[in-house]
Amino acid sequence: MSTYTEDLRAVTTQRLIEMKQRGEKIAMLTAYDYSMASIIDKAGMDVILVGDSASNVMAGNSTTLPVTLDQMIWYTQAVRKAVKRALVVADLPFGSYQGNSKEAVHSAIRMMKETGCDAIKIEGGLEIKDSVQRILSAGIPIMGHLGLTPQSINKFGTYAVRARETEEAQKLLDDAQLLDELGCFGIVLEKIPADLAKRVTETVHIPTIGIGAGPHTDGQVLVMHDMLGINTEFSPRFLRRYANLHDEIKNSVAHYIKDIKNHDFPNEKESY
Repeated sequence: MSTYTEDLRAVTTQRLIEMKQRGEKIAMLTAYDYSMASIIDKAGMDVILVGDSASNVMAGNSTTLPVTLDQMIWYTQAVRKAVKRALVVADLPFGSYQGNSKEAVHSAIRMMKETGCDAIKIEGGLEIKDSVQRILSAGIPIMGHLGLTPQSINKFGTYAVRARETEEAQKLLDDAQLLDELGCFGIVLEKIPADLAKRVTETVHIPTIGIGAGPHTDGQVLVMHDMLGINTEFSPRFLRRYANLHDEIKNSVAHYIKDIKNHDFPNEKESY
């Protein structure tokens, strides 16, 4: 039995704001290829994020930093072709928008024109204000990202929970209000205390999407490979695994190998 909304209209940024206003939680998940994006969309996902986490789960890098704009465009093109209902949001990768607002808007325009995605996501608050303003001035919707921002991992030096201290918590709240005032349509809050995420959610007019930010945000996002149990090496406190595809796939492949070795595959019915 389906547990999501039966409204099959395409999800838009305005619909996400309406969902916040009526208290309907927003479901968001990553995808990086056509086949998985098609399945996720058919399941009723509200937002599909083509995350720079592709650097980790698709390319095997230890951080999100190495993935390039060209690579993110390639992943997003594949996802966009599959999706009929969900809002498709693409990450702008490290180095494509920080410190240079002209390059930021150029990167965002490339992403939108070459992929057909619905919006882009970038990390940071006051420090990227100029980039946010330029991208929005081009008519491109932006989802912000505050808290633990993986593209700044070398600055943080750790993946520990952010904004536990009063000063950093206040800055995060100020940055969230700034992104709201500038015109972003949503904000991802990653790995921050649940009570702070609640304050942010109650303060801003736009939807908040949590990942390790407790139950009070307007929605939740996870990385597909983590949620489905494909990646078994990453087990943070906030992750709930809904499947164990790592073992399912491994056992299926082992069975396939065994059948070949034992001359059981293909059989007569599987031959021409």
